[in-house]
Amino acid sequence: MAVNIGGIRMKNPVMVASGTFGYGPEYADLVDLDMLGAIVVKGIRAEPWEGNPTPRTVEVPGGLLNAIGLQNPGAERFIAEYLPFLRRFDVPVIVNIWGRTIKEYELVAERFKGVKGVSGLEINISCPNIKKGGLAFGTDPKRMAEVISAVRKKTKLPLIPKLSPSVPDIAVFARVAEDCGADAISLINTLPAMVIDIETRSPVLANVVGGLSGPAIHPVAVKLVWEAAKAVKIPVIGIGGVTDARSAIELMIAGASAVAVGTANFTDPTTPGSVIEGIEQYLKKHGMLNVKELIGSIEIPVKQ
Repeated sequence: MAVNIGGIRMKNPVMVASGTFGYGPEYADLVDLDMLGAIVVKGIRAEPWEGNPTPRTVEVPGGLLNAIGLQNPGAERFIAEYLPFLRRFDVPVIVNIWGRTIKEYELVAERFKGVKGVSGLEINISCPNIKKGGLAFGTDPKRMAEVISAVRKKTKLPLIPKLSPSVPDIAVFARVAEDCGADAISLINTLPAMVIDIETRSPVLANVVGGLSGPAIHPVAVKLVWEAAKAVKIPVIGIGGVTDARSAIELMIAGASAVAVGTANFTDPTTPGSVIEGIEQYLKKHGMLNVKELIGSIEIPVKQ
């Protein structure tokens, strides 16, 4: 079950996605953190950030709409208050980093240089819920290249840009990330979406729009993971609607070397464990001795 994601050695390919698992302590009484392949913590900026006004979440058929706005305590407080707790566990910790400017990305990446207990950085260049940064970087190949290249110069940690689904050709963005020094890529981030209260005729979210996650976006994730995995040699982490082993396995067959459980953590915190167990059972059922046999094993029928 072990995989190596851009230099990050994981005991299994099942991670928890940024923004859905807090910083670890929030789930420690519900989930055996040591069983996870990796923990990706909620987005961290160099300085604290209060996020968007409430209401910031709303359930929709097949998923969740959120406009949290990357609320976080800042790098210094995260390192001082949360990282000591995470160091107690035998699981890689990947820090999701973000900024409103390229300089802010550089600052937060540099702050984690040499910090014990951090295995890698996931670069959030695709959040649709902030006014500056976010999609402005993730939907423009040139701007994205500038961010990744700048961060690459500031750290030797494995870098994992998190890609947006809101682009015309995901392969272009995957190749840009690889060319700029990324060690792996993760996808997809949430899809921009909106909900209106028909009685008040006003948006439900204070931010007006938010990001859609959950089972509703899973087929989109499968398609984009498949396209990205064909375009690059670096590992791909599949994210989007992983609710059970079947949905995780589907992403891995499409080309993902690892998967991340996101929204399902809110509805059933035992999901990561059942996904791990389900993948193991699938490998045994199909006579596979190594999970690597599953990765990218999709068979496309040849047209006659």
